[in-house]
Amino acid sequence: MRQPHPIEVRSYEILRTRVDLSPMPPLWRAVTERVVHVSADLEYAVDLVTGEEHLARGLAALRAGAPIVADEQMVAAGITARRAYCALTEPETARTARSAGIDHAAAAVRVAHAEVGPGAVWVVGSAPPALLEIIAADVRPALVIGLPVGFVGAAQAKEALRGSGLPQLSNVSEKGGSVVAAAAVNALLYYEGDVP
Repeated sequence: MRQPHPIEVRSYEILRTRVDLSPMPPLWRAVTERVVHVSADLEYAVDLVTGEEHLARGLAALRAGAPIVADEQMVAAGITARRAYCALTEPETARTARSAGIDHAAAAVRVAHAEVGPGAVWVVGSAPPALLEIIAADVRPALVIGLPVGFVGAAQAKEALRGSGLPQLSNVSEKGGSVVAAAAVNALLYYEGDVP
Protein backbone atom coordinates (compact mmCIF):
# COMPACT_ATOMS: atom_id res chain seq x y z
CA MET A 1 0.00 0.00 0.00
CA ARG A 2 1.36 3.40 -1.01
CA GLN A 3 2.35 5.75 1.81
CA PRO A 4 2.05 9.39 0.66
CA HIS A 5 4.57 11.94 1.91
CA PRO A 6 3.26 14.23 4.71
CA ILE A 7 3.46 17.23 2.36
CA GLU A 8 1.18 15.44 -0.10
CA VAL A 9 -1.27 14.61 2.67
CA ARG A 10 -1.33 18.26 3.80
CA SER A 11 -1.72 19.46 0.20
CA TYR A 12 -4.81 17.29 -0.24
CA GLU A 13 -6.22 18.60 3.04
CA ILE A 14 -5.77 22.19 1.84
CA LEU A 15 -7.23 21.62 -1.63
CA ARG A 16 -10.29 19.95 -0.08
CA THR A 17 -10.95 23.12 1.94
CA ARG A 18 -10.83 25.20 -1.25
CA VAL A 19 -12.88 23.09 -3.65
CA ASP A 20 -15.52 20.42 -3.02
CA LEU A 21 -15.06 17.57 -5.46
CA SER A 22 -17.12 15.07 -3.44
CA PRO A 23 -20.03 15.07 -5.96
CA MET A 24 -17.71 13.68 -8.66
CA PRO A 25 -17.55 9.96 -9.43
CA PRO A 26 -14.58 8.32 -7.63
CA LEU A 27 -12.08 8.02 -10.51
CA TRP A 28 -12.85 11.46 -11.93
CA ARG A 29 -12.40 12.89 -8.43
CA ALA A 30 -9.11 11.03 -7.88
CA VAL A 31 -7.71 12.32 -11.17
CA THR A 32 -8.93 15.87 -10.60
CA GLU A 33 -7.55 16.00 -7.08
CA ARG A 34 -4.13 14.77 -8.18
CA VAL A 35 -4.02 17.27 -11.06
CA VAL A 36 -5.02 20.11 -8.71
CA HIS A 37 -2.47 18.87 -6.15
CA VAL A 38 0.46 18.94 -8.59
CA SER A 39 -0.52 22.20 -10.26
CA ALA A 40 -2.08 24.18 -7.37
CA ASP A 41 -4.63 25.23 -10.00
CA LEU A 42 -8.20 24.92 -8.77
CA GLU A 43 -9.59 25.69 -12.24
CA TYR A 44 -8.89 22.09 -13.27
CA ALA A 45 -11.95 21.18 -11.20
CA VAL A 46 -14.11 22.58 -14.00
CA ASP A 47 -11.64 22.34 -16.91
CA LEU A 48 -11.07 18.57 -17.07
CA VAL A 49 -13.40 16.60 -19.34
CA THR A 50 -13.87 12.83 -19.24
CA GLY A 51 -16.38 10.14 -18.40
CA GLU A 52 -16.13 7.76 -15.47
CA GLU A 53 -16.48 4.87 -17.91
CA HIS A 54 -13.39 6.10 -19.80
CA LEU A 55 -11.33 6.25 -16.63
CA ALA A 56 -12.63 2.84 -15.52
CA ARG A 57 -11.56 1.37 -18.84
CA GLY A 58 -8.10 2.91 -18.45
CA LEU A 59 -7.79 1.70 -14.87
CA ALA A 60 -8.79 -1.84 -15.82
CA ALA A 61 -6.23 -1.82 -18.64
CA LEU A 62 -3.48 -0.55 -16.35
CA ARG A 63 -4.26 -3.19 -13.77
CA ALA A 64 -4.11 -5.82 -16.51
CA GLY A 65 -0.61 -4.61 -17.44
CA ALA A 66 -1.39 -2.47 -20.49
CA PRO A 67 1.59 -0.45 -21.71
CA ILE A 68 1.75 3.27 -21.06
CA VAL A 69 2.97 5.41 -23.96
CA ALA A 70 4.13 8.99 -23.33
CA ASP A 71 4.61 11.70 -25.94
CA GLU A 72 7.83 12.96 -24.32
CA GLN A 73 10.44 11.96 -21.77
CA MET A 74 9.21 14.50 -19.19
CA VAL A 75 5.81 12.83 -19.13
CA ALA A 76 7.41 9.39 -18.89
CA ALA A 77 9.67 10.54 -16.05
CA GLY A 78 6.69 11.90 -14.12
CA ILE A 79 4.85 8.56 -14.14
CA THR A 80 6.25 7.10 -10.96
CA ALA A 81 4.50 3.78 -10.37
CA ARG A 82 5.19 2.17 -13.74
CA ARG A 83 7.59 2.52 -16.65
CA ALA A 84 6.20 4.44 -19.61
CA TYR A 85 7.46 4.01 -23.16
CA CYS A 86 8.44 7.08 -25.17
CA ALA A 87 9.59 6.70 -28.78
CA LEU A 88 10.53 10.35 -29.32
CA THR A 89 14.29 9.72 -29.24
CA GLU A 90 14.25 6.40 -31.09
CA PRO A 91 16.27 6.47 -34.32
CA GLU A 92 13.27 4.99 -36.14
CA THR A 93 11.23 8.04 -35.16
CA ALA A 94 13.59 10.45 -36.93
CA ARG A 95 13.58 8.22 -40.02
CA THR A 96 9.77 7.98 -40.00
CA ALA A 97 9.40 11.76 -39.62
CA ARG A 98 11.72 12.39 -42.59
CA SER A 99 10.30 9.72 -44.88
CA ALA A 100 6.64 10.55 -44.15
CA GLY A 101 7.20 14.30 -43.96
CA ILE A 102 5.43 14.54 -40.61
CA ASP A 103 6.08 16.14 -37.24
CA HIS A 104 8.56 14.31 -35.01
CA ALA A 105 5.92 13.84 -32.27
CA ALA A 106 3.50 12.30 -34.78
CA ALA A 107 6.23 9.98 -36.02
CA ALA A 108 6.88 8.89 -32.43
CA VAL A 109 3.23 7.85 -32.16
CA ARG A 110 3.60 5.67 -35.26
CA VAL A 111 6.77 4.05 -33.94
CA ALA A 112 5.28 3.49 -30.49
CA HIS A 113 2.10 2.00 -31.92
CA ALA A 114 4.15 -0.47 -33.96
CA GLU A 115 5.93 -1.42 -30.74
CA VAL A 116 3.02 -1.69 -28.28
CA GLY A 117 -0.03 -2.40 -30.45
CA PRO A 118 -3.64 -1.81 -29.38
CA GLY A 119 -4.89 -1.45 -25.83
CA ALA A 120 -2.27 0.95 -24.46
CA VAL A 121 -2.84 4.00 -22.30
CA TRP A 122 -1.55 7.00 -24.29
CA VAL A 123 -0.43 10.12 -22.43
CA VAL A 124 0.17 13.46 -24.17
CA GLY A 125 1.38 16.44 -22.16
CA SER A 126 3.29 18.44 -24.71
CA ALA A 127 2.69 17.82 -28.39
CA PRO A 128 -0.66 18.52 -30.09
CA PRO A 129 0.60 16.72 -33.26
CA ALA A 130 1.02 13.55 -31.20
CA LEU A 131 -2.58 13.79 -30.05
CA LEU A 132 -3.83 14.33 -33.60
CA GLU A 133 -1.79 11.33 -34.81
CA ILE A 134 -3.27 9.12 -32.06
CA ILE A 135 -6.73 10.07 -33.33
CA ALA A 136 -5.83 9.50 -36.99
CA ALA A 137 -3.75 6.34 -36.59
CA ASP A 138 -6.44 4.05 -35.18
CA VAL A 139 -4.26 2.99 -32.25
CA ARG A 140 -7.29 1.45 -30.47
CA PRO A 141 -6.34 2.80 -27.03
CA ALA A 142 -7.64 1.77 -23.66
CA LEU A 143 -7.50 5.46 -22.75
CA VAL A 144 -5.98 8.66 -24.13
CA ILE A 145 -4.93 11.27 -21.61
CA GLY A 146 -4.64 14.34 -23.81
CA LEU A 147 -3.40 17.35 -21.87
CA PRO A 148 -0.94 19.17 -24.15
CA VAL A 149 -0.17 22.75 -23.20
CA GLY A 150 0.22 25.81 -25.39
CA PHE A 151 -1.35 28.60 -27.37
CA VAL A 152 -0.78 26.93 -30.74
CA GLY A 153 -2.97 23.95 -31.46
CA ALA A 154 -3.33 22.53 -27.93
CA ALA A 155 -6.98 23.43 -27.30
CA GLN A 156 -7.91 22.44 -30.86
CA ALA A 157 -6.20 19.04 -30.55
CA LYS A 158 -8.00 18.39 -27.27
CA GLU A 159 -11.31 19.36 -28.85
CA ALA A 160 -10.58 16.91 -31.68
CA LEU A 161 -9.87 14.21 -29.11
CA ARG A 162 -13.20 14.83 -27.37
CA GLY A 163 -14.98 14.62 -30.72
CA SER A 164 -13.17 11.44 -31.77
CA GLY A 165 -15.20 8.99 -29.72
CA LEU A 166 -12.01 7.58 -28.16
CA PRO A 167 -11.98 6.93 -24.41
CA GLN A 168 -10.31 10.07 -23.16
CA LEU A 169 -9.41 12.56 -20.48
CA SER A 170 -8.70 16.10 -21.69
CA ASN A 171 -9.32 19.68 -20.72
CA VAL A 172 -10.96 22.58 -22.50
CA SER A 173 -8.38 25.33 -21.99
CA GLU A 174 -4.90 25.81 -23.41
CA LYS A 175 -3.25 24.79 -20.16
CA GLY A 176 -1.94 21.34 -19.45
CA GLY A 177 1.58 20.00 -19.65
CA SER A 178 3.82 17.13 -18.70
CA VAL A 179 3.25 17.43 -14.97
CA VAL A 180 -0.55 17.34 -15.17
CA ALA A 181 -0.56 14.56 -17.79
CA ALA A 182 1.69 12.41 -15.63
CA ALA A 183 -0.41 13.24 -12.57
CA ALA A 184 -3.55 11.98 -14.29
CA VAL A 185 -1.90 8.62 -14.98
CA ASN A 186 -0.48 8.45 -11.47
CA ALA A 187 -3.96 9.05 -10.03
CA LEU A 188 -5.17 5.90 -11.78
CA LEU A 189 -2.08 3.91 -10.85
CA TYR A 190 -2.41 4.93 -7.18
CA TYR A 191 -6.16 4.33 -7.04
CA GLU A 192 -6.85 1.57 -4.51
CA GLY A 193 -10.58 1.10 -4.92
CA ASP A 194 -12.42 -1.31 -7.16
CA VAL A 195 -12.85 -0.55 -10.85
CA PRO A 196 -16.28 1.13 -11.03
